[in-house]
Amino acid sequence: MKALILVGGFGTRLRPLTLSVPKPLVDFANKPMILHQIEALKAIGVTEVVLAINYQPEVMLNFLKDFEAKLGIKITCSQETEPLGTAGPLALARDKLMDKSGEPFFVLNSDVISEYPLKEMIAFHKSHGGEASIMVTKVDEPSKYGVVVMNEATGHVDKFVEKPKIFVGNKINAGIYLLNPSVLDRIQLRPTSIEKEVFPKIAADKKLFAMVLPGFWMDIGQPRDYITGLRLYLESLRKKSSVKLATGSHIVGNVLVDETAKIGEGCLIGPDVAIGPGCVVEAGVRLSRCTVMRGVRIKKHACISSSIIGWHSTVGQWARVENMTILGEDVHVCDEIYSNGGVVLPHKEIKSSILKPEIVM
Repeated sequence: MKALILVGGFGTRLRPLTLSVPKPLVDFANKPMILHQIEALKAIGVTEVVLAINYQPEVMLNFLKDFEAKLGIKITCSQETEPLGTAGPLALARDKLMDKSGEPFFVLNSDVISEYPLKEMIAFHKSHGGEASIMVTKVDEPSKYGVVVMNEATGHVDKFVEKPKIFVGNKINAGIYLLNPSVLDRIQLRPTSIEKEVFPKIAADKKLFAMVLPGFWMDIGQPRDYITGLRLYLESLRKKSSVKLATGSHIVGNVLVDETAKIGEGCLIGPDVAIGPGCVVEAGVRLSRCTVMRGVRIKKHACISSSIIGWHSTVGQWARVENMTILGEDVHVCDEIYSNGGVVLPHKEIKSSILKPEIVM
């Protein structure tokens, strides 16, 4: 079985982290975002993953070569020379996705984090006998999204309504699809949208079905949603009583700590924190709702909340970092500095406080 992951563009919403690596390689819960998806695909028997990409394919491929061997799965790239939207890449990768088996293939948006109930999706797809299955998720504010209007009993998709002004339903496209190879015949090689052009036609032919996603879902393509996604992901680990979660008197709520990280005396860590490999957290540090990426040092009595600390950065003694501060790679925050929502580009030293949210070039 095969799968295509829509990797796409520049990841501008996650800058400054994406100035160092392509977005799918940004760490989420201590491993690159895209690895969560590849592992889930591998677990249900996918043998080949095609990455649809238009930006830095060599960086992606070099990185994923290691994982190809570790996971025993083939990873290839299909490179766009111009942005092709969300359907064009399928036409471009047609030869990679088509094989003689006639089996359906998965398509995933690379920003989506969930419990990936892919096995259930295969069973659902077989049961309805349509041409395409999409995963949908319930949201509280459907007016911000494209809403999928469906028959709850049969899963039949009736239509799509983009950012509805009046309530038509609360299910939105979750960015996980299972498609028969015949869908490729509906897609031309040009910039085109699967949500706005391809799916509505399949729905009109009564061959599109939607499965409601059990468990959590988040598009983590921007910082605030990334932090929310981490909370939901850790919560789902807790429900599975995962041994990955940290324990101890200094831990509050759900926390993920890499085994190579060092944590000093008198710290209070959590809830909803991920601490990456090789990090050093000195004595008396307070961390909550944040991600601390590989190789970071947090000095004594610093306090970090609702922020993302990029690779190999340093946060000084008694510093306070909060309110969606994002530090790019190799940023050094001096002692006793306050950052209120600063977005700091890589390789900077911060010597004076950032009192209101701003970008530090």
